[in-house]
Amino acid sequence: MSVTDVLEELRLRLHAAVSELRAGDVEPAETLAMIEECARLATEAASQVDVQVRAALEPLPDLPGQLPLAATQA
Repeated sequence: MSVTDVLEELRLRLHAAVSELRAGDVEPAETLAMIEECARLATEAASQVDVQVRAALEPLPDLPGQLPLAATQA
């Protein structure tokens, strides 16, 4: 699942939870279960975002046969 998919799932679940809570037909135990599920999804989304950011910031490995670029001087 990509970060976008996780965030979209989180958005949809949060929207559904808000709609149910506003309707007032939700039992306290069900409310707690919805909150816990949304928290789980938020944790998963944050983890995926972190992995992608770290991957984007890590330098590429040196490939055999490549020479380093000369540093420019200002």
